[in-house]
Amino acid sequence: MNDFINKRPQELCLMCGKCCRVSTTSTPYSELLELFKNGDKGAIDFLSIFEPYDSAEDAKKVCSKTVENILKLTDKPLEDVTFYKCKYILTDNTCGIYEKRPELCKRFPSSPWAVVPPGCGYEGWLFKEREKIKQNIRKHKEALIEFEAELNRENSQEYKEKLKMAIDKIKNIIKFYEKYGSDNW
Repeated sequence: MNDFINKRPQELCLMCGKCCRVSTTSTPYSELLELFKNGDKGAIDFLSIFEPYDSAEDAKKVCSKTVENILKLTDKPLEDVTFYKCKYILTDNTCGIYEKRPELCKRFPSSPWAVVPPGCGYEGWLFKEREKIKQNIRKHKEALIEFEAELNRENSQEYKEKLKMAIDKIKNIIKFYEKYGSDNW
């Protein structure tokens, strides 16, 4: 994933402030609070700058398109999503703590599956990055089919053991992306 962050073209950021005005996490708010209490750095960083909206309706008033995009991409019902706003975003869309901002801000978007607001400069680039991963997973699945077929052929036990190791490795790679839908690619 560090590779992704290192190659991310920072100049694509449009400085619109939308990602700071309406955001969410894949972790429910109650779990975030628990992680925060237990000293989790990610939760501490996130909750030190983001505060939850009182309601989804309040977040919609700020940017309804971002709320709609989040709901579409996370595939969760409205009542299961907590929306957040940054405490430090200024009216001109600049960051009030830019020099001291936490790593999570410096690294956003940190995954090809990051949910960005509609019209974000990263939108197209993230789509391309997701498609590259999907294509790679498809190639792994093709290799998996070939390796599993090869197991059924008459080969040495040593060769079969190597095939089994390769099959396990491929299955783990595919499993890693299950949460993003790899079973359907």
